[in-house]
Amino acid sequence: MSELRNNWTKEEILEIYNKPMMELLYDAATVHRKFHNPNQVQVSTLLSIKTGGCPEDCGYCPQAARYHTDIEGNDLMTVSHVKAQALRAKASGSSRVCMGAAWRNVKDGKEFDQVLEMVRTINKLDMEVCCTLGMITENQAKRLAEAGLYAYNHNLDTSEDYYKDVISTRAYQDRLDTIGNVRKTNVTVCSGGIIGMGEALEDRAGMLVALASLSPQPESVPINALVAVEGTPMEEIEPISIWDMIRMVATTRIVMPNTQVRLSAGRTQMSREGQAMCFFAGANSIFAGDKLLTTPNPDVNEDMEMFKLLGLQPMKPFVKKAQPETVEAHDSQYQPLGEKPKWSRPGHTIERNVEAKAKATK
Repeated sequence: MSELRNNWTKEEILEIYNKPMMELLYDAATVHRKFHNPNQVQVSTLLSIKTGGCPEDCGYCPQAARYHTDIEGNDLMTVSHVKAQALRAKASGSSRVCMGAAWRNVKDGKEFDQVLEMVRTINKLDMEVCCTLGMITENQAKRLAEAGLYAYNHNLDTSEDYYKDVISTRAYQDRLDTIGNVRKTNVTVCSGGIIGMGEALEDRAGMLVALASLSPQPESVPINALVAVEGTPMEEIEPISIWDMIRMVATTRIVMPNTQVRLSAGRTQMSREGQAMCFFAGANSIFAGDKLLTTPNPDVNEDMEMFKLLGLQPMKPFVKKAQPETVEAHDSQYQPLGEKPKWSRPGHTIERNVEAKAKATK
């Protein structure tokens, strides 16, 4: 039950997911205690360093330029602003800062150089640094690693089968290729997905098959519940039940026992009791702060009060892997190559995405 495997089948995962709830919780909690301290949960802060204007058509995302979602966009933050936010996060108990930019892919130039300086700055604060910047090349991954990046996030979102019903502007393989580029460095991989987008249970299992098949498996797997935002193609989808979230967390824990399972978007719709069951089932990381990029998130003081009630302790940084060293820009081995990779554009039509775009232009 708790051995590390890269050959899970969809049928095996569905069998776990559909177990009687009490049996599933017991199995997941047993695995969790074997591989992790059950009373420690990592607190991470997600910071949108560049908001809105993304050219992609992800059906769940309010940052897509083609939809009208009333999201207030902003240009790339300054290094000093990011440092101030990181210090604030550290003071409130966070051990990791995750920086997100609404880009399709990283492009060499001043903005990427600025992000590299942000990475150097936060790593010197003795905090784990994670970035989610879209697709990256091997050279760009090496430059991030050299700056002191601890983790790179690039979610698969869903199964390969259902992916084509969510996104038409990039291919599933592009996501896998980006993860492969990160794996050519010492940067850890953070990759998970979203449930509640209208997918079947088989798609949830399919996503876990794809993640568990990676060797090594991702060090972090965020499990997000869809937050339906007005103006996006998925605005009318009803929230999933807490039981779906608990089952997904528990199944992820069993299938990837050594991974940090991150309880991510959708926590504002969960009671403390529901979140407690997710922690019991194997979740050992949350995002703190009033926003997750652009969607609401519980206040950090509420989270700390919940931790106190449950006897949970914020995890210190660099527990799973040593702190990377920072190489200053003038000592860098890797220089910008001005690459123009041919990331794919599948070009098929997703009817609800087209309708949401048309509605936004009226």
